[in-house]
Amino acid sequence: MYYIDMMQTSQTQFNSAVRIVRALRNGGFEALFAGGWVRGFVMGGSGGSDIDIATSAAPEDIRRLFGRTVGVGEQFGVMIVVEGGEPFEVATFRADVGIKDGRHPESVVYTDAKNDALRRDFTINGMFYDPLTEEVIDYVDGRRGIDEKVIKAIGDPGQRFREDYLRMLRAVRFAARFGFEIEEQTFQAIRDNAHHIKLISVERIFAEMGKMLTGPNPDRSLELLRDTCLLKHFLPEVENMSGVEQPREFHPEGDVFVHTAITIGQLPQNPSPALAWAALLHDIGKPVTMTVTDRIRFNNHHHAGARMSENILKRLRAPNALIDAVVSIVENHMNFMNVSKMRLSTLKKFLSRETIRDELELHRADCLSSHGELDNYDFIKEQLETFKVEEIKPPPFVTGKDLIALGLKPGPIFGRILGEVYDLQLEDKVTTREEALLALRGML
Repeated sequence: MYYIDMMQTSQTQFNSAVRIVRALRNGGFEALFAGGWVRGFVMGGSGGSDIDIATSAAPEDIRRLFGRTVGVGEQFGVMIVVEGGEPFEVATFRADVGIKDGRHPESVVYTDAKNDALRRDFTINGMFYDPLTEEVIDYVDGRRGIDEKVIKAIGDPGQRFREDYLRMLRAVRFAARFGFEIEEQTFQAIRDNAHHIKLISVERIFAEMGKMLTGPNPDRSLELLRDTCLLKHFLPEVENMSGVEQPREFHPEGDVFVHTAITIGQLPQNPSPALAWAALLHDIGKPVTMTVTDRIRFNNHHHAGARMSENILKRLRAPNALIDAVVSIVENHMNFMNVSKMRLSTLKKFLSRETIRDELELHRADCLSSHGELDNYDFIKEQLETFKVEEIKPPPFVTGKDLIALGLKPGPIFGRILGEVYDLQLEDKVTTREEALLALRGML
């Protein structure tokens, strides 16, 4: 069984894409489906969510034939055609000339379908499909790659990677996603060129990593990133977890890297980006906090890990909202060990955290990748199901205005007093505003 994209092409999208192909053919041009949709179709699905079209028509021909077009990459022969309310990428068959920056060619020349296939990245992505004759056109042994379950570069793998070094990360992602192996020469070319990943913008690396972490088999992605020598060049902090031993009584599975790989492999399908990144980084602080006394210890590794996670994600230029969520999850992932002993007010504050659902899922994966005990997970899950939202985080009965009305001047003491009254409210020891005001007066 191959992993097939959950997002499948609708019949409406398919019909719109066929109309584009038919219009190009009627205009005297060759036109075929290309890329990921064809791969998905050959693998037994109905194709991916997007249909790309390759054609012998030049951009000016495409603009002339269709009413709504956008020249998103016209200098490289790439146009967007809007058909049936859906945007479709329509690209002219091309061959790349030279290498400008490890991402773009010096120039392109328009060519035919075969030569267009030969400049693509991997054999499984180099096939075409004719929707009018229902024929797969395969110049690069893409079907053989699928049958043999290998990710193989088209032509010289070193050349393919020099054209765009991000392809090295894509090879890892495809191999993990489909459960394929990376062909030997392709694998070696990645190792030989791994240091060049630094030439790729951190935004593109972050996006590719996000797809790995939230997609199928993220644990396999992480192992391949290490084995291909890519990981150490853009996430050295994660690479440094390899070989960091842990106490066997708590972590029989192995070192911190092994534990992390198993943890991300235990995440639910399609996890949120915050959960996925937090799972990768939750123990990132262990190598720098490791001590050996009565046993191996990692005191305050969650605090160190939160700071490191923030620095890593800022380096990768992740969105601020994601950084805040990941830092919060990493910072609090050790608090689950105390949940059954918490005061009711403390427990409710714990449950009211915006990231609690992701924290709970990380705790489950963390436990399953080590000692396997889920008592605290079950406890918190039950509490979340028992309490109503308004019980977990009710509006406070009293505010700073009440303190001012009682003659207090604003200052640091405000927060302490209001916090104590709110704790009484969370403990259900005061259940009305009147009771809260009485408690407040008793504190003054």
